[in-house]
Amino acid sequence: MRQMNQTLPDPADEAINPAGPETPGVIPAPSHSAGASGKLALALGALGIVYGDIGTSPLYAVKECFHGMHAIALTRDNVLGVLSLVFWSLMVVVTIKYVLFILRADNRGEGGIFALLELLPKGASLARITPLLTFLGLCGAALLYGDGVITPAISVLSAVEGLNTATDAAAPFILPITCAILFGLFAVQRHGTAGIGRVFGPVMLVWFTVIGGIGLVHIFEELAVLDAISPLPAIRFFAENHMHGLVVLGSVVLCITGGEALYADMGHFGAGPIRVSWLSLVCPALVLNYFGQGAGLLARPEIAANPFYGIVPREMLYPMVALATFATVIASQAMISGVFSLTRQAIQLGVCPRLRIVHTSRDFQGQIYIPEINFALMWACIGLVLVFQESSRLAAAYGIAVTATMGITSILYFFVARYAWKRPLWQVAAPVAVFLAFDLAYFSSNLLKILDGGWFTVLIAAMAVVAMATWRDGRKALHERFLAVSIPLADFLADVAKKKPHRVPGTAVFMSVSPTGTPLTILHSFKHIRVLHKHVVILTVTSADTPAVDPGERLTISDLGQGFQRVVARYGFMETPNVPDIMARARSLGLAADGPSETTYFLGRETLLTTGRSGLMPWRKRLFAVMSQNARPATTYFGIPPGRVVELGVQVEL
Repeated sequence: MRQMNQTLPDPADEAINPAGPETPGVIPAPSHSAGASGKLALALGALGIVYGDIGTSPLYAVKECFHGMHAIALTRDNVLGVLSLVFWSLMVVVTIKYVLFILRADNRGEGGIFALLELLPKGASLARITPLLTFLGLCGAALLYGDGVITPAISVLSAVEGLNTATDAAAPFILPITCAILFGLFAVQRHGTAGIGRVFGPVMLVWFTVIGGIGLVHIFEELAVLDAISPLPAIRFFAENHMHGLVVLGSVVLCITGGEALYADMGHFGAGPIRVSWLSLVCPALVLNYFGQGAGLLARPEIAANPFYGIVPREMLYPMVALATFATVIASQAMISGVFSLTRQAIQLGVCPRLRIVHTSRDFQGQIYIPEINFALMWACIGLVLVFQESSRLAAAYGIAVTATMGITSILYFFVARYAWKRPLWQVAAPVAVFLAFDLAYFSSNLLKILDGGWFTVLIAAMAVVAMATWRDGRKALHERFLAVSIPLADFLADVAKKKPHRVPGTAVFMSVSPTGTPLTILHSFKHIRVLHKHVVILTVTSADTPAVDPGERLTISDLGQGFQRVVARYGFMETPNVPDIMARARSLGLAADGPSETTYFLGRETLLTTGRSGLMPWRKRLFAVMSQNARPATTYFGIPPGRVVELGVQVEL
């Protein structure tokens, strides 16, 4: 130990996986087992959160097929072919894959790539490929960060571009208006979504009703578009267009962007309400609007530059631009909130450094705000808009993240169904083979757009994967380094019993990553101070492989003798621990400890030296050191009062 100073964290505490200070009074979201009226309310709420992204895809999906950078000739067969591809994409990928199959893979009600990853069995059956599956899970999460950057940019920009349809004079104002809306959207994140969230569902209800109605009117003008319900036009489309048809498939995939949100947001609403919303309103409205755009293209090819606004009656154009802008803001909000939740899960699972997590609601635990992530997303989105300038150019960067994540979800689902649920191979392999056929086709088509903007998504995902893997491996190496110099707790307690050191009044809390062994902070403190507090508590916070832990199973308290006690607190990866709250609960369960004013927390802060012999490459050691230095201090991270903390510094070679 090189220094001792008053203020903050512990070498082991950073490997503990909790997320941040918990707001008193935070309670879980409403139960999904509510009555009929409750389920309808949840279904309405799902419209505003779950379907914001996929619900605004009609703004740009068809346009990119016939007017974008990889546009195909506007012929009758091509229009029917594209509509057939859109229809069957919605049916197979969203309705069958996600609504009927993937939503079954809930981890105690929660969904998402990390929840699916945690469902994998931990035994020997998958021991050889578990590292590969874990890496795929990290890639899927990283790709969602890329999606989180692109979604607000392309959605808002596409909506505002509708002004060009009304008047050419609006062209110079498109980018400034888009950037202003994005800036305002991120600026209000710190206030939370509780207030505006109440109107999300009703607004999206109006949105889907309006776009479905407009599409239906135009379908009656060109009933031939109903032929696209058959898969034959899609087959003819590829037969006639060959490689160009595959390129256009990369634009068709835009119609299912946001499909992953059905699974990721399952914990907020439950599978039932999400299915009801999709089958009763969202899917029919989307199909009607896409077919209406196709009918409009057949009747008036000149609207190819923006078929969504091209089928909107002239007198409704400005109100529609306003409604579309509001809908895209909602879609962006849903993605931003999803990135916040994903980051908290990453912190809990030990693949992301500590960040400040702010709870914006006293009623719903899932409503959180992470300033660092919000700031990074805001400037990334605004930068994207300024660099790409048009939604058509930005669309090229959009599909890779979505299709790769969907493919990873299919692979992880196979192993969960086969090895965790013990389903017969034939029962699992058949549907997953169909899902992967679609996923790989979409992904391959988007790889052709790497140079046109897809590189941006790949770059963001690669940076995120490297950061998450480095943090995970760095914490593991650091933990092994600490274990190598630690001693068994029984030996330390025997030494205490033999030497009988002076005991001072009060309670000392030492945080430890391991529920066994002696924390280094105790060894260093005893070595230099030569006294112990009357009550010594060794506190370990562990992350369970479930979203939540039953309150009755939260704490385990053990009396170790010599005035020492061990407290192990278990939290799910969707929960937020708070150390003072843990201590209060432990005292109520019989822990021999003084009150908050007589409790001192001993934490540690390590100075990392990259000259050690760990297996990490030198550049990863340096990256890990930088990440560790910039991690949120443990006092604010664990909600510990700064005035009750003593920090013990130590230099560690990696």
